[in-house]
Amino acid sequence: MTFRLWGRPSSSRTRKVTMALAELGIDFEYILAGATTGPDGPVSKGGKPYGVVDTPEYLEMNPNGTVPTIDDNGYVLWESNAIVQYLGIKYNAALFYCDDTKIFASASRWMMWDNNQLLTPMRNLRNHLYRLPKAERDPEIAERAQQELIKELSKVERQLGKTEYLAADRWTMADIPMAIRCHRWHLFDIERPEMPNFERYYEAVKVRPSFEATIDPALHANG
Repeated sequence: MTFRLWGRPSSSRTRKVTMALAELGIDFEYILAGATTGPDGPVSKGGKPYGVVDTPEYLEMNPNGTVPTIDDNGYVLWESNAIVQYLGIKYNAALFYCDDTKIFASASRWMMWDNNQLLTPMRNLRNHLYRLPKAERDPEIAERAQQELIKELSKVERQLGKTEYLAADRWTMADIPMAIRCHRWHLFDIERPEMPNFERYYEAVKVRPSFEATIDPALHANG
């Protein structure tokens, strides 16, 4: 089997795919690609990007010029959530959504919610705490992003009071993006409200082998 992944290690969207592949035990060729970050850090701090994403060959696969993109034996797919769902359907439906339509829908809902509700404030908090050059950071934007994240994560806290994991009482594909967000939330040097269900959940997801294989704290500052 020839499986290729174009992405960058510090990208949360790429990490969704690498975590899914780790859960499935699929070996893959990793092609480093990206327009905003490279081996020496983000472009905003003078780093040179990995590139690749602006080449005609890549744009033929992914017209957005973004990461991640996969090639699974000739089948090309972009958009991280779609990739994770595809991998679950094709390779292990029982693991990814209990081979149950309703759990698939619930897990998909949380994955979409993550993109819609957490991605932007988490990016803003990261940028204005440490990623942007100091002269470009805005404490007010960072504070608004932090409060927005607290508001949204309180919804996760309530859900985790009902179910052991995000979409069910066992691990599903919904826990891939949330594990990544949860880890990044804990890396921010900020005061966090007490969320015991969220903390219990973090301890559960971070002991999975896929978490250890995917998450590298040293990459967080470049993410």
